This record gives sequence, C-alpha cells and structure tokens, in this order.
Amino acid sequence: MKFDINRIMQLLPHRYPFLLVDRVTDVEPGVKLSAVKNVTINEPFFQGHFPGQPIMPGVLILEAMAQGTGLLASSVLDNEDDSRLYILVGIDKARFRGQVLPGDQLQIEVALKRNMRGIGIFTCQALVDGEVVAEAEIMCSAQDRR
Repeated sequence: MKFDINRIMQLLPHRYPFLLVDRVTDVEPGVKLSAVKNVTINEPFFQGHFPGQPIMPGVLILEAMAQGTGLLASSVLDNEDDSRLYILVGIDKARFRGQVLPGDQLQIEVALKRNMRGIGIFTCQALVDGEVVAEAEIMCSAQDRR
C-alpha cells in the first residue's frame, strides 16, 4: 500500500512548510511504514541553517520521523473522516549520525514497537542513500480533534 501527498494531507494536519513527508512508499498497517522527504535547497530553513553550508536541522528530521509515526498510527483506521489526531508525547534514544543536505532524499522508516495504554511507541530511522543519519524511539497518543 502507498500514500500520495493527497492521502498524507488527509491523515496529517500539517501543511507547507511544516509537512515533512512527501510520499509513503510502503505501509503494513499497524506494523511498519516507509516514507520519503525530498530535501531541496528551496526549504525555508536552509536560509538560516546555515548560510553557505546548508544542513537540515536535526529537530526537523525528528519531526519528519514523528509525522511518519502519525501516518502509521492512522493507517490502521478504516474511517476516512477520522476524528482522531496523533500527538507527539515523547522522544527517547535520539541519535544523529550524519547530515542531510539539499538534494538528498530522506528515507523514513517507522515500526510499531508496542502500544501501552493508548500510547504507541515506535522505532524510527532516517536514512540517506541507505546510511542511517538519525534514529529515535518516538511516542504518540491519539487525541480527539478539536
């Protein structure tokens, strides 16, 4: 199963410039998800991070992985008009192992580790050209949309 940008925008409330997932390339609902973020020099954060040496901020790499967790959590729902929103509630074991530069394709890999009392715990990796550039355990919780 794949999601294009239209399906992603149905499931996530984020919009440009904060929507950091361009496409879901594979999903096994409730188990794992693979997604892509195409990183271009036109990204607004490159103006200040860093002039002359553009590097994608680590916090935005974590956000891209968190959006992947929201998509994986949403993938198990049958209702197109779901009233639930998946909120980031924690990040553990975050590590940065490389840089993400303009022109890179950020591959996001998310897997459900466990679900405890309504909080999903996910293992996440961000890769560029098959090399891990970041990893973390991310927790999210379903909340009613307002």
